Amino acid sequence: MRVYHFTNLEFGLDDLRRRRLKVATINDLNDPFELIGPASSNRDIRAVFEMFKRATAVYFGLICFSRNWTNPVQWSHYADGHRGVCFGFDVPDARLYRVRYTNRRPALNLGALSGGGAAAMVEFKRMLTTKYSHWRYEDEERYFVSLSHLRPRAGLYFLPFSKRMPLKEVIVGHRCELTRNELYSHLGVITPHAETYKARLAFRSFKVVRQRNPKLWS
Repeated sequence: MRVYHFTNLEFGLDDLRRRRLKVATINDLNDPFELIGPASSNRDIRAVFEMFKRATAVYFGLICFSRNWTNPVQWSHYADGHRGVCFGFDVPDARLYRVRYTNRRPALNLGALSGGGAAAMVEFKRMLTTKYSHWRYEDEERYFVSLSHLRPRAGLYFLPFSKRMPLKEVIVGHRCELTRNELYSHLGVITPHAETYKARLAFRSFKVVRQRNPKLWS
């Protein structure tokens, strides 16, 4: 599946030079309800979920992708107000977890979690991929990464580009001043394998679209 990752220009160019993507840790995600989404008025149960979240964050991180790159809110929030870039990757469907959005916190299924086996895995996946409906604009797909397989650098984790997750597109934000030649210098040998283009605002809708006039990107 083709999925997209937004970033500001500084980090984006560094990612291209180093052929890698930053892996987000669970405790650093924007949504404070991550992994504690199930509803419960029981203080002890809530404490268990907080402990579970801390334990999970030690072993797993994730890369947040979107199923599309045309939403202007995504560019505003995650690509420095359209001054950044967006990367398109081909990722195996089996490695992606689609986020589901809801207006209500999901009911707690302690029986499934405590029983183990397939039912527990289904419930665990639901906890990892349920978010409040106001996040729906992200149209998110999650790629989970085992942190034990990565060597941290200054407390940060990075996943290298690979044949299993090839870079296929680089989209330059419509306010971004990055030139073609500057982009190519960072892409290097990847240049022939990744489609590159400038974005612009659509004329008849609230979308970001591809700039088809090559003269408008130096």
